[in-house]
Amino acid sequence: MRAKTKGKNMKNHTHVVISALSIAMFAPLAPTSFAQKAGAMSKAQAIAQQLNLTPQQKEKVLPILIDEVPKVQAIKNDNSLSKIQKMQQLRAIHQQTDPQMRAILSPEQYQKLKQIRLQTIRDATQGRY
Repeated sequence: MRAKTKGKNMKNHTHVVISALSIAMFAPLAPTSFAQKAGAMSKAQAIAQQLNLTPQQKEKVLPILIDEVPKVQAIKNDNSLSKIQKMQQLRAIHQQTDPQMRAILSPEQYQKLKQIRLQTIRDATQGRY
């Protein structure tokens, strides 16, 4: 009976060790990914608030913004790019989502979004993040 118990305990111990090692290996990755997603969500929410979106608009616009924010941040933080390259790449990202945003937003909201995006480009090219 003791041999069976000892064997079970060793198996359980092995599983615990493997689980702990897995967590230790991947834990450093999780906060960054979670933090990036949380940051994208909060920036997207802030833009949505500035645009004064209706609940229906939020449902459509937030996924677009949440997808866009990390790309914009990556360009802003890429010190290997010149100011002109940053501006061109940011405009390219904005142009990809522009038709969708124009279809969802009112003309006033769309103009406000253009102002927000222009400010984003200014900040990126002047080194302010």
